[in-house]
Amino acid sequence: MFAIFKKELRSYFLNAIGYVYVGVFLAVSALLCCYTTLGMQSYDTSLYFTYIIFSFIVLIPLLTMKLFSEEKKLRTEQLLVTAPVSIFSMVFGKFLAAFTLFVSSVLVSCINFFPLYTYANAEGLNDAYANAVGPVGISIFCCTIGIICIGMAFIAIGLFVSSLTENQLAAAIITVAIIVTMLVLNLVNEFIDNYVIRFIINWVCFVSRFSTFVSGMLDPSALLYYISITAVFLLLTVRVYDKRRWG
Repeated sequence: MFAIFKKELRSYFLNAIGYVYVGVFLAVSALLCCYTTLGMQSYDTSLYFTYIIFSFIVLIPLLTMKLFSEEKKLRTEQLLVTAPVSIFSMVFGKFLAAFTLFVSSVLVSCINFFPLYTYANAEGLNDAYANAVGPVGISIFCCTIGIICIGMAFIAIGLFVSSLTENQLAAAIITVAIIVTMLVLNLVNEFIDNYVIRFIINWVCFVSRFSTFVSGMLDPSALLYYISITAVFLLLTVRVYDKRRWG
């Protein structure tokens, strides 16, 4: 697994994808931070993190579209499937490489909040929002954990989609469609009168579960939900390659 992890992580920087992803992520996060917090002179980071989540519509497919599709295109998939490693190790190694690059970008982007955090402490947290949710650092920490978990689930979904096609563009488009659907369900819910349907959509929606993180709390049920989504799609990907190895 570690060999596959290193190979995949290295491959991101042997072509432009890794550099493009990191550059775009950091540029988008910096612009959003300036617009939503520093520019508005507010301690409220909820809008920033919400926009970051919606930026995953483009960023996550960019990260995952090549993971298995490239193997099919280069005709190296058979070598991968017959390698002396378990299917789970192969899948998890690829997932871990994408997730490592994603988390690294998120953590580096947290530098954007240093001026805000320093200013908030200097001012004694006078802002009403800051007083409501506690220290700015706690809110930022919880939101960061939240978007990492959401990104983790989206990466697992993108990995699964990539395992179904050899066309990287098709993998990216399908992943975009799935992520958009999961993110806009909360908006659709407002126009539905049936309580049962509203409950089901609210349970599935990624954005609605993120609200507790914005409040400066780590919601165990939300964390478990994102981890479960990740596990389900990783297992589905393992199942795809189990069938190809023994089919």
